[in-house]
Amino acid sequence: MEVLTKMLKIYPHHFGCLLILHLVICQGTDDPHISGPLEDKTFSVQEGRTGITYIFRFTLQPPTVKLRLTGVTDGKIYIYPGDWSLYVNGSLDWETKNVYNLQVEGLDENGQRVKGPYSITINVIDVNDNPPQFSQREYFAAVRQNSRPGKPFTYVTATDRDDPTTPHAQLSYSISKHFPDPYQTMLFQINNVTGAISTTAAGAKYLNPADGINYTIAVRVKDMAGQSENSFPSDADVIVTVLENLWKSPPLVKLKENSTEPHPMRITQVQWNDPGAKYEIRQKETPPTKLPFMVAQNGTVYVTEPLDREVKDAYSFYVVAKDKDEDISLSYPLTINVTVEDINDNPPVCDKALTVFEVQDNEPVGNFIGTFHASDRDQENTLNSRLSYDIVDQSPKVPLDKMFRIERGTGTVNLLASALNKELVSNYSLTVEVTDSVFKTLCNVRINVIDTNDQIPIFEKLDYGSMTLPENIPLGTVIRRIQATDADEPFTGSSQIEYKINKGDPNNTFMIVTDLKTNRGDVTINKALDFETTDVYNLTIQATNPEPLVTGVQYNSSSVTYLRVIVTNVEEAPVFLKTTHTVDIPENATVGTFLTTATAFDPEGDSIRYALKSDARKWLQIDPLNGTIYTAAPLDRETQQTYMVQIVATEQTKASRSSTAQLRLNLKDVNDNPPRLDKNAVFFCHPLQGNEKKKIEVSDPDERSYVQRFTYSLVGADAIQNWNVSKPDGLLAYISPRNMKLEEKDYDVPLKINDNGRPPMEGVVTLKVRLCKCTEENRCFLAIDDGPSLPTVGMAIGILAGVLLIIGIILGVVFLNLKRKKEYELKAQTANAAAYRKSSKQ
Repeated sequence: MEVLTKMLKIYPHHFGCLLILHLVICQGTDDPHISGPLEDKTFSVQEGRTGITYIFRFTLQPPTVKLRLTGVTDGKIYIYPGDWSLYVNGSLDWETKNVYNLQVEGLDENGQRVKGPYSITINVIDVNDNPPQFSQREYFAAVRQNSRPGKPFTYVTATDRDDPTTPHAQLSYSISKHFPDPYQTMLFQINNVTGAISTTAAGAKYLNPADGINYTIAVRVKDMAGQSENSFPSDADVIVTVLENLWKSPPLVKLKENSTEPHPMRITQVQWNDPGAKYEIRQKETPPTKLPFMVAQNGTVYVTEPLDREVKDAYSFYVVAKDKDEDISLSYPLTINVTVEDINDNPPVCDKALTVFEVQDNEPVGNFIGTFHASDRDQENTLNSRLSYDIVDQSPKVPLDKMFRIERGTGTVNLLASALNKELVSNYSLTVEVTDSVFKTLCNVRINVIDTNDQIPIFEKLDYGSMTLPENIPLGTVIRRIQATDADEPFTGSSQIEYKINKGDPNNTFMIVTDLKTNRGDVTINKALDFETTDVYNLTIQATNPEPLVTGVQYNSSSVTYLRVIVTNVEEAPVFLKTTHTVDIPENATVGTFLTTATAFDPEGDSIRYALKSDARKWLQIDPLNGTIYTAAPLDRETQQTYMVQIVATEQTKASRSSTAQLRLNLKDVNDNPPRLDKNAVFFCHPLQGNEKKKIEVSDPDERSYVQRFTYSLVGADAIQNWNVSKPDGLLAYISPRNMKLEEKDYDVPLKINDNGRPPMEGVVTLKVRLCKCTEENRCFLAIDDGPSLPTVGMAIGILAGVLLIIGIILGVVFLNLKRKKEYELKAQTANAAAYRKSSKQ
């Protein structure tokens, strides 16, 4: 108390504080954690405490009798000379100064330093006493129409003056609302860690510059990672203007074929909404072929070589915009359509090397002889392929030149003069010039002068009688050969015979093919016979010539014959009205859902029963009487997307003939599976550096749209405190340590993943995270388990001695048995000998 009284005289302004200090230091000062010898020390003091905060009491050893504290104390840190206690008088502020580096020296009675100086470090511990602050009260941004959901179009940033290594400065962003809200759904989303703002799927769909709406997004940031009720909030607005989507297909590209311009040649341009995208060309047509196009990284599309319309007159392909860092598609692909325009670069071509016509020697002037055909590979119905015909030469010119004319636009040839005489000239050779607007081609035509057609074909039989055929006779079968003859000049149109069924076959069930060398006719099955429809055919067959008969000559009954075809019944299997049934059905269809009705009939009229075959999963059932098919069990697209089943129809007779139809069940996906981890373990190198992150590889067995969008959240206080999950691009998720002081061990981190489907499905999965020492290649170092070692030399000797001992015991037992057996035999021999001697004496 005497010392305290002296201190009150020296420091009268600290009276209340010193009194409190005295009460503190008079209790438990022998605790080694709050008192100790003079040495380097480090202490921690929480900011914001008022009054006196006791830190440590130094114990002095002679010759030290007092202490001296030096360094920048800001008038707040003292050593109490009564018992040499270190204390803080007043409030420390981490934001002003977070560490005090002081020195303490031990002095003797003369004030000379005898110990030290020793380093005294006082770390100020931060408390959450500062709210986060946005860098701006209002932000202004623009977003493109149809912008990819999850792709940031702007960022908001906030800072917190508290210690960034603690949750006090861990910020979490959120959107509370946006104005207006015309669709009653969120059009924007924000990355809670980075502050990146992007469109939702609804925003990508609905945002339209034509609406003329500027949106105000109310953004909030909280410290303590937004996980505490005591966190500080701060608010800001983001004013968003919707701009036109630049990512759209360009107009149809028209290119002249065989261009002589330097290549590659620019043909069109595409542009992604934001800078930094990279572009690729993808095949659209099947089968894929090498495309003569390329796209530069500024979106300019080039043709790499001259095109030939006659090889390919149109191209269609995709251009894809990809993220330059993640190598993923940013949106749907654009279709580029290219039409190759024709130029006149092809001459006319004669369809035949030699075109042959026939004309009778008494043909009247003006009669049609034939049509000459040529073609042009240039585009049809254009001037480039428009052809003109002209006869430029006739040989021989007997009895006069220009005996024939050709229609300039159509190529039809007519007789111009009635001076044909087969005995004088039997054929004429004409040279026809075919021209388009640029090219001309010469073609050869031969006109044969033939005798007049004054003889009619005569059948060798006027009635070919009857024949019987089963109804299942194959198509193409020749059932009868018929023959007619003609006395006109052989191998001309006057003697060639054409056979035609005039009556008895309204459905063209039969056809007759003529042998040009013999004029024989082969009656052939053209369509399937059906006893139940027609059981008898009475055919009337007529023979004619291609050339017209001369005046006064007509076909008569000699050119007509008859054939009767009788069809016999063949027992047939049931016939399905529809051999393939394709049904699309959602996988969540209830049991008993109607699918389709299979209908079959028996040609003989017998009753039919239906059954299913190959229904391996027992998903279906069929009504055996009417063929109606229903679901019999829950369906699952993830098990099998396309389910193939055979429908069997069997006639109810002794023969039990059957036929089958096919049911193809296409299961349409519904969102009935939560996302799952493709890779359930990641690792980080220990100790942590502060910039680590690992991609979370997730998939969903359900069928997805163009890109998948998952949302992630940590489950449990430990996971939230130690880890952070972020989606910097709105698509891929990354996990990173939040706590930099995590130990080197394995952690199970529970994650809740939502697929945002309709309906949304979410599940909790466990990601195993290993913190481990790493090799120079940043691979996790795993200590090798030595496992059981090989036997030592001593162990080997011991094993060998044991084996020899066992063998010795076995041999000893064997020898002992042999010895006993020998002794037994010897005793028996002695006994026998004694008995023998005894019997001899008697």
